[in-house]
Amino acid sequence: MEAAITHVLMLDSGVGGLSVLDDVRAALPAIDVSYISDNAGFPYGTKTEMEVATRVCALLGRLTERLQPDLIVIACNTASTIALAHARAVLDVPVVGTVPAIKPAAEMSKSRVIGVLGTMATVRQPYVARLSADHAADCTVLLHGSARLVELAESHLRSETVTAADVAPELAGLTRQKGGERIDQVVLACTHFPLLLPQLQAAAPGMGFVDGGPGIARRVAHLLGDRGRKGEGRGRALFTRHDEQVDALAPALHRYGLTIGLRGGNGPERR
Repeated sequence: MEAAITHVLMLDSGVGGLSVLDDVRAALPAIDVSYISDNAGFPYGTKTEMEVATRVCALLGRLTERLQPDLIVIACNTASTIALAHARAVLDVPVVGTVPAIKPAAEMSKSRVIGVLGTMATVRQPYVARLSADHAADCTVLLHGSARLVELAESHLRSETVTAADVAPELAGLTRQKGGERIDQVVLACTHFPLLLPQLQAAAPGMGFVDGGPGIARRVAHLLGDRGRKGEGRGRALFTRHDEQVDALAPALHRYGLTIGLRGGNGPERR
């Protein structure tokens, strides 16, 4: 008898979750993925905690009912640090969140000064402070919130030119802080930011950049067990609003194994 297809739903406010999808696909190539871009609510990082929690939980509730996923990944640091506990409380399927990779960054740091680069909403969360206290107590942890890098990552995926000079001012938000010149590891605490890794590396040669993608992939693989490991799955990208920017993303989405599906005013719909 043919094995049942394993369906994973991934949610982000934009294209940042594609960096997570890459790692999850490498571990579980046979899963079917519905990648949800809540571009009607983009960006999450400049919204209040109440706005993010309400929107994410309501959207995931509708999506779970319509698409019947086996597992959900909130592929967004902002949404995870704010809404993960709420989502787990109201949904009947496993929900994996995105955790800032402070622990591995601290383990790799030689200078004992690490930076956390995220959205403004993420870096102000008590959860980030707790991670720092639990896993980087002997480090100086410097924080900087950047909405600009989110916009640049979206532009980059639309094939617009983004250079090291464009991202350098955002890194300076960390390195110009007291002790910032000693940073040797930067936590990319927004799933959009790994999409700009070549530009970030060019802007700060010799600095290490760490993101949570590999850890998320390991967690998803653990929860799904043997499902999704053999074969080749399909993927579709669904948007909560259709505009010309969605069409411009089509080539990049194709590179990630995704085709654009249907959209609806009240959320993504089945094909």
